[in-house]
Amino acid sequence: MEHAPGGFVPVIDLSDRHTPHGRAAVAAAIGRACEESGFYVVVGHDVPRDLIRRMHAVTRAFFELPDTEKDKVAHRPGVSGYRRLGGTTAHSIDRPSPPDLCEAFAVHVTGDLDTAERARLGDRWATWTLANVWPERPADFRDVWLAYLAAVRDLAADLMRLSALALGLDEEFFADKFDHDGSSLAANHYYPPPPHPLPGQLRRGPHTDFGALTVLHQQDDRGGLQVLDGDGRWRDVAAVPGSFVVNLGDLMALWTGGRWVSTMHRVVNPPPGDTSSRLSVPFFYLPNHDAVVQSPPHLAPDPGGAPPERVTAGPWMSRKLRKLFATAG
Repeated sequence: MEHAPGGFVPVIDLSDRHTPHGRAAVAAAIGRACEESGFYVVVGHDVPRDLIRRMHAVTRAFFELPDTEKDKVAHRPGVSGYRRLGGTTAHSIDRPSPPDLCEAFAVHVTGDLDTAERARLGDRWATWTLANVWPERPADFRDVWLAYLAAVRDLAADLMRLSALALGLDEEFFADKFDHDGSSLAANHYYPPPPHPLPGQLRRGPHTDFGALTVLHQQDDRGGLQVLDGDGRWRDVAAVPGSFVVNLGDLMALWTGGRWVSTMHRVVNPPPGDTSSRLSVPFFYLPNHDAVVQSPPHLAPDPGGAPPERVTAGPWMSRKLRKLFATAG
């Protein structure tokens, strides 16, 4: 059911979640992980291994195209797509940092809606207002990405139901906060690093995610993801074959009155002389842009005291995105 290599980020087997007893046990394991580290690794998740393999293959093939080809689907005003610079993640928590050493491609659940529908979803910094732009090469890129997006979105929705159970809430507590979600699917290509990175320059700088859940698939044979433990030590997150890494975002910590934690993490550079690249594919499960996020009374940090913090998801996340991408181009 559950074990924790290294003692900090547990591995949780979801295989038993389809029975009432097993579901309760899985929910309890998720609850423990979310209180202690804010990270856990899932196996037994039912996302087809062949779909994951095809997703990585088609994505790597895209990043191997010449820059002139990738630039045909470049991010630009009103459009989501390819970024030669993947942003400066440390800026989202107001830390000065050089740009991250990666390139990225992203699409959004809402990105294929028509212009009028997207215009109702927020300001220009809200990524879920952007139109998706799909590359023509590889030929099956769009079909594979949409199939993968549907599979991990279903997984994330079930993890939210299990999270509700772990918090002592009705299993469908979060359902109406995600029924027109602004979630996004991205791919980060960590290309071979330069011989002399700038001081403090990493593949991804220290940051917390700011949605509800992130469901990440990382290469089985490439490390680099680290999380900050309660003692201020950076801990490696092992790449368990066939698994997904799940972590909480800031909104989920707020929703739980701080009972669950949104943990600082980063992606470090490989050792000097290592010229390998690395691919990771995160799915960011984001609430409806108009969802009100506030902890239920029994989770409030000060029951009987001042009302817990209350935010509207869209404007709150848009402020974070503005910091992340304002200098990314």
